[in-house]
Amino acid sequence: MIIVAWVGVLLGAVIYFLAFVWETILFRRPGVHQGIFAVPTHDVEPVRLWSFCVGFYNLFLSLGAVAGVILWAMGAVAEGRTLVIFTGLFMLGCGVVLFVADRLALSRPKGPGVAPSIACSVPTAVSVVAALAAG
Repeated sequence: MIIVAWVGVLLGAVIYFLAFVWETILFRRPGVHQGIFAVPTHDVEPVRLWSFCVGFYNLFLSLGAVAGVILWAMGAVAEGRTLVIFTGLFMLGCGVVLFVADRLALSRPKGPGVAPSIACSVPTAVSVVAALAAG
């Protein structure tokens, strides 16, 4: 169960790190702001601060998950497991919010947010369940 917890939360960490790269480093590229986030080019500057900050939130969440796995693997089981569960629940919550935002058609038609919400939620949900079972 421990390996399942680690793999799930690390997969979530990779997804959130990728979101950091898109939102913070590559956001001005049309393939990113238009293709991934459906933000028209004329709206990039007004939402750039939002995108930059959200990207860093995702980076910190990703790093927290990695730190939890490292701590757990190094023998700090309570601390590492707690961090894995916390970051996993946080990522799961973000995926649920993304799904709700998609269903409410916030800023774009319904549908494009379903796959990302599943990608954010499923691995971390499995991780949280496995981490709780490993306790």
